[in-house]
Amino acid sequence: MKQMVPLKSKRIEGKLVSGAFLQCLAILLTLPMPLLHAADPPQKPDSARIDRQALVTRHNIAWNDLNGRIPLGNGEFCFNADATGLQTFGGNTMSHWGWHSFPLPEGWSKDRVPSTGTFQQGRNTGPDEFPKEAETLRTWMFDNPHIVNLGRLRFCSKDGTEPQPKDISGLARILDLWSGIQTSTYALQGKPVRVETCVHPSIDAVAVRIQSPLIASGDLQVAIDFAYPSLNNGPWVGDFERIDAHKTEMTRTAERQARFLRAIDDTTYHASVAWSSGAELRNGTSPHAFYLSAPQEDTLEFVCAFSAAPIADALPSVEKFFKACAAHWQAFWSNGGAIDLSESKDPRWKELERRIVLSQYLMAAQSAGSWPSAENGLMGLDPWRSQFHMEMVWWHLAHYALWDRWPMAEKALGCYQRFEPAARELAAQLGYKGLKWGKSVGPEGRSAPWIGNQVLLWKQPHPLFFAELEYRIKPNRETLEKWANIIQGTAEHMADYPTRNEKTGLYSLDPVMPPSEQGITRDTVFDLAYWRWGLDKAQEWRERMGLPRQAHWDEVRDHLAPLPVVDGLFVHSAEWPDTYTKRAFEHPDPVGVFGMLPPTQGVDIPTAHRTLLKIGQTWDWNRCWGWDFPWMAMAAARLGEPQMAVEALLKDVGDKNSYDIRGVNGGWYLPGNGGLLYAVALMAAGWDGAPDQNAPGFPADGQWAVKCEGLHKAP
Repeated sequence: MKQMVPLKSKRIEGKLVSGAFLQCLAILLTLPMPLLHAADPPQKPDSARIDRQALVTRHNIAWNDLNGRIPLGNGEFCFNADATGLQTFGGNTMSHWGWHSFPLPEGWSKDRVPSTGTFQQGRNTGPDEFPKEAETLRTWMFDNPHIVNLGRLRFCSKDGTEPQPKDISGLARILDLWSGIQTSTYALQGKPVRVETCVHPSIDAVAVRIQSPLIASGDLQVAIDFAYPSLNNGPWVGDFERIDAHKTEMTRTAERQARFLRAIDDTTYHASVAWSSGAELRNGTSPHAFYLSAPQEDTLEFVCAFSAAPIADALPSVEKFFKACAAHWQAFWSNGGAIDLSESKDPRWKELERRIVLSQYLMAAQSAGSWPSAENGLMGLDPWRSQFHMEMVWWHLAHYALWDRWPMAEKALGCYQRFEPAARELAAQLGYKGLKWGKSVGPEGRSAPWIGNQVLLWKQPHPLFFAELEYRIKPNRETLEKWANIIQGTAEHMADYPTRNEKTGLYSLDPVMPPSEQGITRDTVFDLAYWRWGLDKAQEWRERMGLPRQAHWDEVRDHLAPLPVVDGLFVHSAEWPDTYTKRAFEHPDPVGVFGMLPPTQGVDIPTAHRTLLKIGQTWDWNRCWGWDFPWMAMAAARLGEPQMAVEALLKDVGDKNSYDIRGVNGGWYLPGNGGLLYAVALMAAGWDGAPDQNAPGFPADGQWAVKCEGLHKAP
């Protein structure tokens, strides 16, 4: 057992509690016991339980677009299947571990690449400027590392040519959410084809069963091919025409199994394919293409796995894959939170419920792996090369705490421990204490160059929020110690960053780029509120561990500049009083101070309420992004405007708040899906101090009937 720090006496609600008592309490918290939480809802009688299978399956994805790609994934790995059941007309195979970097530009070597992502020395005075003489390196650092398409599976004829859309008729494709299996049926040149496709829950592999007389005649086979990485984001990511600069070595390891070693520049990974009796694998016309066929058989089954390490074991059969996949998704839907809106009178209930159900699926399929998710998830390559933004980590992962699925976030949140050395190095290079978190990063933790990297501050308190979410679920010593170093270093930087005005004694966040990313200023409204909340929480964490408060943290927190107010409304910053005119676009920062954030000393609630109403009246929502609408809904719910909360989630403003037939926000933007899940959980289960009523964030007008279970309250 680890030696515990002696706990000093402290005053709780006016009473002096002895250090000995607190020491005993701390010991008790380390003992195995059921994890109870005040936010847990009481168990409902069976008659009140939600029929989860009915809830989920009424939103099965039926999409008869040949080019439409549905992500089939296990959180770490994703096979994006088109309507043929493979990737014949488009689709990528991607993972959280599959990354590649192009060779460095001529004249540059690895030792000259700044490991922190910046050449800046000393404290921030403005934007992070990259040296002009290093422009080629800047481009390389922005482009690398990037996520890679691990391989492509597509149908072709016996001579290797692909079918054309005009050759396919009678298409019917559905993803059964309860089992995780996609089934496609259609006619190809008048002959029936049936394809079932799924991804294994714990193996990064796809299983396929194909039934068609075209298989037996040899007129239909499967091409397995590999590409050199590229930065395009077309139907497929990668250059499948390029055969140089990468190698594919095939080794036959059993009668019906082969392995592939992929070498691309400094990147290597592995693939393995196993097939059913009667099938055969042969080389294609390219050194990176292979054909799988089953002459004389009406059915072709195969499994294709991918891994960063060699694949040593024999792969399970397709039937075992399907059973494992179905068991996984049934367990997923049967556990954790659920929200049923089917008894509502408001005709919009089904669309909102559809978005909720499909968002759960999409995040579980793509954003529950070893690293935080890119904004495009594992569907393709986004404009940031699918590196993950540290300010967006909250929007991808925070909802898991409220939906009682915290383990799905924990591996990715390990990025804070893994990035601790890089964050400390960055802070030291810039002349700051503690840990300064990066911006747009890949697994190595180096930020891609961008002018706002060092001054976009709202990513800094996020680990404090995540630590608090975990402590609410697991309030024990193990949780305290797990996050202790991260909290200490994060708060050290937060206390060191503000500059002190010698005349007023106030500390300012200067310079700072607000979440809206409209420019660089000082004392932005959301950052000031988040700084207050974060420093308060860091001190509370120290007290939980029996450590004294940090006097300097209190000094900074108590003398932070006040939140900027003009005409009784929060504004972006005092230097930008035109918040509701020229700057009424992008993210509505003033609404976040009381919504995403719980009540915080220094944040005036009547001012927050007036601000909410003003934003609702004036904001240009066509210029916003997917998570702005749930941000608005959180604030509206907390401020007693539930009708506005629902309106925000369903606001019809074009692509930015649309959810396509798969449920993907804007067609590609997963932060919107994660934000929706956090907001609706807050609205349904409530928050600390919420009114004692069912679904306090939904209108109590008889139009909305909200059944929920398994959800936790928000802070």
